[in-house]
Amino acid sequence: MTKGSLKDRLRRVSKRKLVLRLRPELLLGSNVPRPMHGVAPRVILGSKWWNQERQAAYRSTKYHCLACGVWKHQALGRDWLEGHETYDIDYLKGQMVYVETVPLCHYCHNFIHDGRMRSLLAKGKLTHQKFTAIVQHGDSVLFAAKLSRARFEDREDAMADMILNGEVAPWPNWRLVLFGNKYPPKFKTELQWQKAMSR
Repeated sequence: MTKGSLKDRLRRVSKRKLVLRLRPELLLGSNVPRPMHGVAPRVILGSKWWNQERQAAYRSTKYHCLACGVWKHQALGRDWLEGHETYDIDYLKGQMVYVETVPLCHYCHNFIHDGRMRSLLAKGKLTHQKFTAIVQHGDSVLFAAKLSRARFEDREDAMADMILNGEVAPWPNWRLVLFGNKYPPKFKTELQWQKAMSR
């Protein structure tokens, strides 16, 4: 039996150094393909599953961002973490396979979702100052890891080329694969998606 009170044992555990293998490459994740907007594990499986999943992710790093390593109470923008779903995306098949949920700080999470962030900026729901700070934060994390990401416009151009070359599945063929089950797009067409995004 371990000696000492529970309080003493917890104090010893809390003094141990955090050994965390950071994954800055998470910041290189692709934007969710447009047909899959609004289709996510947290939407399909509900808030009870999502809360358990993201809380487990936060605990797994002792409440540190997996991309930049910041502790939640020292993070920029918000002093809590956000759950981010990662996927393996096959553009030709039109499949987005759920891999895991990881803990990210607000800035790292927004850096990944720069398409959404640009939309909020255009609608006046995000200041240019915060947008710039998020981009600089993400770029500095990548730079420190000797990584870099192509500009948003270049990534958009590359996606347009892939679509023109038939290297991306048609909109209605897309599916989210979640624990072996397949889920279709929320929006039946790109036009429906555009109308929803313009609101």
